[in-house]
Formats: sequence, structure tokens, C-alpha cells
Amino acid sequence: MTSYGTKIKAVLLCGAMAFSGATAVHAEMEEQEVADLLHLVMSSDRTVYTRMIVNRLAVKEKVITASEHFEDEKALVLPAQMFRFGAEMVAEETDAFSYSLLSLWPINKQNAPATDLEKEGLQYLVDNPGENFYGEEELGGQNYFTAFYADVAVAEACTSCHNDHKDSPKTDFEGGDVMGGVVIRIPVE
Repeated sequence: MTSYGTKIKAVLLCGAMAFSGATAVHAEMEEQEVADLLHLVMSSDRTVYTRMIVNRLAVKEKVITASEHFEDEKALVLPAQMFRFGAEMVAEETDAFSYSLLSLWPINKQNAPATDLEKEGLQYLVDNPGENFYGEEELGGQNYFTAFYADVAVAEACTSCHNDHKDSPKTDFEGGDVMGGVVIRIPVE
């Protein structure tokens, strides 16, 4: 693994310091640590939405459907769409990082890997369950630290949606399978 010289500054505000009148503490974090923490939040939110909303309401209780055409069908937003909407909103607010959900077997072709590093990282996740992949790449004249995290089938809603979809290039997913990867990019100097 490469050591990245550029550091990201994060401001940590301590409640005790606020009461004592002291100034905020500044800490430096490596890109990998920042990406790992961002992914922890993303993965947690995605898993909670998938299990507690989509899987519970659409698969178990069958009180509403989940659909890629959620507006027309008055249905729940699919977990992958929810993730993309969040990524688009973040992109409108900052260029300090970006993220996406990609797959070697995307239903939506815009979610296929486009760079050599994306292809390498996604294949690594499939070949090495439980491990992350990190690299550096240049896109449009900008260098990026790029982190890859397995996107795993966490509920029946994941596997049934992908296995039953007419455009799915892979139709034999099982619970716990790597279905793709979360890709986080952080610009570096």
C-alpha cells in the first residue's frame, strides 16, 4: 500500500473545550482513514434503509413495492437509487470527495466500471471477500486517492431485485454475495 503525503484536515470539536472557552482541536487524517469513515456512514445508512424499509415493507410485509420507477408507481426508491441521489446531492455541495456505486454486473449500464482502476478494484473485491482495495489514479488532470468497498447483498430485497430484473447480467446472487462496490474518490495534490 502506498503512503499518501497529502493529508486532509478535519476539525474535531470537543464539548469540554467549548465549555472551557478553548479553541477547536485540529487533527490531520490520511485519505484512507477519511474514506473508511465516510464508507462506514454510507454503508450503515444503506444497510438500514435496505433492511428496515425496503426489505421489511416490500418483501416481508408486502405493504408497498420498491421500484426503479418509484414516482410513476408510487413505490419506494430502490436502495441503489437512494445511494445515487445522496451522491448527487453531495456533489452539488462539495468537491472534497465523491462517491458512487459500481458493479461488474450493473443493471443500469451507467454503473459499470469506466476506468482501469475501477475494473481492477471491483474485481479485487469479488476475489477477496472482506477486504478493501485502495489506489491512486489521474482523471482530467487531477490525482485522486480512490477507495473500493464491497457492496454486499444484505437482504432478500437485494438478491431478488437483481436476480429477477430483465436487464440484470447476473441472476444467481445469494445473500452475502458481493454485488458491486462503493467507490470513494478524494482529490490529492
